Amino acid sequence: MADNKAKRGGADRALIALGEKYEVAYWSKKFKVTPAKLKYAVKKVGHSARKVEEYIKLQKHRASDKSRIALSEAYEVRYWSKKFKITPAKLKAAVAAAGHSSKKVGAYLAAQKAAKKAKKSAKKTAKKTVQRKMAA
Repeated sequence: MADNKAKRGGADRALIALGEKYEVAYWSKKFKVTPAKLKYAVKKVGHSARKVEEYIKLQKHRASDKSRIALSEAYEVRYWSKKFKITPAKLKAAVAAAGHSSKKVGAYLAAQKAAKKAKKSAKKTAKKTVQRKMAA
């Protein structure tokens, strides 16, 4: 869609012209997306800047929502419990301790597992030490 340089009114400002490099650069910067994502959004919803902005916001919301754990939804609790291989009660406790971010919960669970493993190893080492002293 070629940009008509003679028309400088509001109707022209409300449209995104993908054929003009400066417009692609402007709208990409304004919406904080790559030019490729902007072009995809324009092809998906049309040249209207308002519709493209709504589409991009929706996509960003969906992307951030995927990494959040919503304990209020039973299917989410089932999904994340299965993914982390823990019980729903342990998942709820982990979310309470680390927050709703799946990355933070994963890191929290990994740290707990590592601490449990270290404690078990220390206990085993102490037991061997006691057995050596008893044998000597």
